[in-house]
Amino acid sequence: MKRQLITDGANEIRDFTMSKCLTKYHGEIEYSENDIVQFESGPFGFESNSRFLLLVRPAMKPIVFLQSLSTPALCFLTLPILVVDRNYRLTVGTDDRRAAMLPMDRQPVIGDDVLCLAIVTLQQGLPATANLMAPVVVNLGNRKAVQAISSEGSYSHRHLFVQAAAACS
Repeated sequence: MKRQLITDGANEIRDFTMSKCLTKYHGEIEYSENDIVQFESGPFGFESNSRFLLLVRPAMKPIVFLQSLSTPALCFLTLPILVVDRNYRLTVGTDDRRAAMLPMDRQPVIGDDVLCLAIVTLQQGLPATANLMAPVVVNLGNRKAVQAISSEGSYSHRHLFVQAAAACS
């Protein structure tokens, strides 16, 4: 860990500690506690991984990498859900809204209340797919996250997304 002192030239404004995360795909990354996205229980199948970083590489926008802090080789490729389906209707259940500390009296609004990411699957020889059935929903106010199963029955966990494959090749 490395301590950094933020000043305005004359006065100390903030003192914080930078941590480092070793990743398989992105090398060593410095981050602060404010950068962490915290799941109550990690994404499906990876429940023991609850702390992640959102990594954006300018040359790869709009891709967002969801990098585990506890497992260097675990990094999900995600896209903002509205990139995959610009008409996506987010519905977050009561338990998931509670876990992410979202308002209980209404559905969250993508971009205002939450960041909503679709996990993308790339397999050699097959078209890219995006999980619209269970997007990652991050509360923008507190960085609490859930993988929320949509009650909207028309979404698939294998939504064909040909544009993602073309952009990554």
